[in-house]
Amino acid sequence: MITAIDRLALDALAEEKVDHRFKGLPPDAAGLTVGELAAQRRDLYDGGFITPVLTLSAEAVEHNLRSLERFTSRHGMALAPHGKTTMAPQLFRRQLEYGAWGITLAVPHQLRVARAFGVRRVFLANELVDPAALAWLARELNDDPEFRCVCYVDSVAGVALMDEALRRAGARRPLDVTVELGVPGGRSGVRDAAAAGAVADAVRDAATLRLVGVAGYEGEVPGADAASVRAWLAGLTALAVEFDKAGRFGSLPEIIVSAGGSAWFDVVAEEFARMPDLSRPVLRLLRSGAYVSHDDGHYHKITPFNRVPREGSLLPAFRLWAQVVSRPEPSLALVNAGKRDLAYDLGMPQVQAIRQADGTVRGSRGLRVTRLADQHAFLAAAEGAEDETPDVGDWVALGMSHPCTIFEKWPLIPLVAGDGTVIDYIRTFF
Repeated sequence: MITAIDRLALDALAEEKVDHRFKGLPPDAAGLTVGELAAQRRDLYDGGFITPVLTLSAEAVEHNLRSLERFTSRHGMALAPHGKTTMAPQLFRRQLEYGAWGITLAVPHQLRVARAFGVRRVFLANELVDPAALAWLARELNDDPEFRCVCYVDSVAGVALMDEALRRAGARRPLDVTVELGVPGGRSGVRDAAAAGAVADAVRDAATLRLVGVAGYEGEVPGADAASVRAWLAGLTALAVEFDKAGRFGSLPEIIVSAGGSAWFDVVAEEFARMPDLSRPVLRLLRSGAYVSHDDGHYHKITPFNRVPREGSLLPAFRLWAQVVSRPEPSLALVNAGKRDLAYDLGMPQVQAIRQADGTVRGSRGLRVTRLADQHAFLAAAEGAEDETPDVGDWVALGMSHPCTIFEKWPLIPLVAGDGTVIDYIRTFF
């Protein structure tokens, strides 16, 4: 069930003019609207696109949406996918259509984007103490009775700052908050149950806030492995039980218990299932984000579906096409995509395929990216595999790691069907 999204705002994206702001698009499309260009259903390879150009596989995106929806449904969890990964309202819409409870975000800018496109349920997985941002949020809550925002709190000082800012802004209904549980040596979040209780007491005394649950992010457990993640999750669910017994949740209709990135959602599902019944229904909320595009590196290695393949699978949806512009040595080729275009914070791009001038696509045996410059990637052939080195003019398909960084570099991304037809364009807002 789709919660809410402004279809008129989404439709307006198709009215944006194609111009120099958008990398990789056909120069002869300048002046067309995005919708007009999409309606032409151009071929990626002979439709005038210029390299480098990042693409998303339409089939892989749909497969991934379906796969995680089935996983969460099977395990009785709700999904609030992390929107910071894509910052693409068109993908927010697809996630909501696949049953997402809402969208997770991290900072006020991202929240403003979601609200501009009518998202009515947001989980802000971060502390928020900025007075200007809180004043804006108070106005949003005042103006839209159907809008719900749930935010982290992790300190008495932070609660006091929030309460003061919301009171000054004239908030007419409380902001829902969850106490964030952290871990020593990790990121934000209270470090123990005593600190959590003190924060909960501060929320109780703040008329502008309402405690609705507990939450955190298991990916910040130092040296995270299955055992340490399970232990942290056991602490999170125990905190929910303790708060419930102490009556800290008041008369809420449900209690939120939330965790889960893209690396341990199988363990999250198992530990959430072990949580004893509370005094009212529990919304077990998973917040994975990278799943929608997956990748060819980091998440390909660590996805929980590697451990539990019977539960589903994810497909890498990204492919960046670059062109060989120089072959200065027999075993070295340089392509026209570099640090400005490629994600490299979690590993070098991987060579996936070569498309030769005659349209033939071949494999990339023995080729690897050895280093990046601002606008070039260095492709080296292994010893004895010099014949694999692509020729000047060939297109090279690169797979990458870390969806958050990939999306960030491209404001308009062609969505490509399996036959190479560009069927839509995904707008990002970073």
